[in-house]
Amino acid sequence: MRDGVKQVGENRFRETFGRSFEDFEIGHIYEHRPGRTITDTDNVWFTLLTMNTHPAHFDYEFAKKTEFGKPLVCSPFTVALMVGMSVSDTSQKAVANLGWDEIRLTHPLFPGDTLYAESEVLDKRESSSRPEQGIVTIRTIGKNQHGDTVCSFKRTMLIWKRGCGPVDD
Repeated sequence: MRDGVKQVGENRFRETFGRSFEDFEIGHIYEHRPGRTITDTDNVWFTLLTMNTHPAHFDYEFAKKTEFGKPLVCSPFTVALMVGMSVSDTSQKAVANLGWDEIRLTHPLFPGDTLYAESEVLDKRESSSRPEQGIVTIRTIGKNQHGDTVCSFKRTMLIWKRGCGPVDD
């Protein structure tokens, strides 16, 4: 039997995802793969779905006149992708996200760039009010295909302990 799979019946197996609270160790870094190449369609749809009317994200003629000369990826889309890329490693067994802090956008990201992310465990502690859960804080860093850091943030999550909650069902 390989890690990440459990037998649930005769000749029947189920893939398992995520880490329980006990599996997190301060200082561990999880590289989230695969990366994600951002298309123009991704960027325009996200921008318009979220009612962001800044033309730097979807008006090529306007964007040509900016210092970048082309459309920028909408920054909340960058954050959302990084969160999504990290779910199977960090929050698949979360009860809830408790907050995001220190969001930094340090380098432009453009349609056609590929985003990669990794998360480092910064802190973990038992929940004082929920004995079946613990609190984990990570820092997630996003880099483009050239290795330039484009975004970073801290995220704090409430995570089920092993054997607790609906995630082990």
